[in-house]
Amino acid sequence: MTSDITPEFAIRGKGEQLWCLSWLPEATLTREQARAGMELDEILSDPEVVFDDSAHCAAADRAAALGILVEHAVIMLAQRMAERAQRRATAARPQDTGTAEAVMAGWYSTPAPRTPAATGARSQHLWA
Repeated sequence: MTSDITPEFAIRGKGEQLWCLSWLPEATLTREQARAGMELDEILSDPEVVFDDSAHCAAADRAAALGILVEHAVIMLAQRMAERAQRRATAARPQDTGTAEAVMAGWYSTPAPRTPAATGARSQHLWA
């Protein structure tokens, strides 16, 4: 299962009905729980619902389906974001760090544009 607005995903074990979320790898889940986890990720990733009480309720419902608190999900997703940012920063470092030009090149590089995935968990967002 993939999302068209976040890089997180859910995978199913080989020949099994058990699923795992990329952002909650220690949990073994059912398909319904994996979907709830993907929906929770998308809810928490949408800055437009920060003050939306119905979105907060939906997030709490999805988190309860996983047996976790929304706060735990926020922490796990934030850690994943930080890990990805660190990997990008490490990969973007110039090979020649001895010159001022090489150091400055790393500061002004732009991130690669994001491409939506082919399938989505539930997103109704449109790409601009």
